[in-house]
Amino acid sequence: MIALPQLGMGCAGIGNLYRAVDDQVASDTVAAALAAGIGYFDVAPHYGFGLAETRLGAALAEHDPGATAIVSTKVGRLLEPTDSAAAERHGFVDAPALEPVFDYSYDAVLRSVAESRTRLRRERIDLLFAHDLGAMTHGEDAPRHMADFLDGGYRALRSLRDGGEVGAIGVGVNEVAVCLELLERVELDVILLAGRYTLLEQADALPLIDRCRASGTRLVVGGPYNSGILVEGSRSASHFNYAAPPPEIVARVAELERICAAFDVPLPAAALQFPTREPAVAGVIPGLVGREQVEATLRYADWPIPATLWDAVRSIEATR
Repeated sequence: MIALPQLGMGCAGIGNLYRAVDDQVASDTVAAALAAGIGYFDVAPHYGFGLAETRLGAALAEHDPGATAIVSTKVGRLLEPTDSAAAERHGFVDAPALEPVFDYSYDAVLRSVAESRTRLRRERIDLLFAHDLGAMTHGEDAPRHMADFLDGGYRALRSLRDGGEVGAIGVGVNEVAVCLELLERVELDVILLAGRYTLLEQADALPLIDRCRASGTRLVVGGPYNSGILVEGSRSASHFNYAAPPPEIVARVAELERICAAFDVPLPAAALQFPTREPAVAGVIPGLVGREQVEATLRYADWPIPATLWDAVRSIEATR
């Protein structure tokens, strides 16, 4: 089984999530992460419609020629040509003229992996996740996509892993319910859960954590800042779970800010360290863009946090 580091880098940002980033900044970000000892990078074809994978592949070829870094990518969307001239699509800015099309079938998974290998410049992918299964993404189409995955896509994942082309398999999702459903039906090595086990959101993920403990499935937490609000804070928050934050979430963040200020702890430091206190969590992967964010992340990861802060967080969580 692959040994996952406690801190990794989410690569949606270098795929121009919300804002354009040039190639050099993307390369510098990866280089800074590697130099800082961050050796795990999570990406997906969806991130910038191939752009994030292409940039990550180029940066690793230059800065990690021995291919020592761990890379995870995802399947479930194929990239097809589009005539759209929109500056922003699905949250990504100035991305290639490709459109993500959901397909969890056996053949689609194999095609997706082959295309990701080319963009990443790697023959072997360390972790391969089925991306965004579940009702949160698919609504009433969720059962159809789940059937495609269980009937074909999962078999492709197992075949790739058993053949040594992939190190470990799992799902990368933003909801707990689909994880619990899948764990009742198939074996998963790793679950990448984004935004559901954070300083701001905890209770809903507890049944999944218990299930992971029992099954030995490792949990990686993505989106520890809930798309930015736990970095930006309550006054300047622009995104919560990829959308504008509702008032009640802003109020909860303000309450967390008051607790952190009382202990002289930056809110992002508490947010980054919170998930890793759970033994079932193998690591956390904040999204990073730029050397400054890499340096800040290292500071947050090492910031001393007293146990009494966590007690205070638990006390307000218990009142909800």
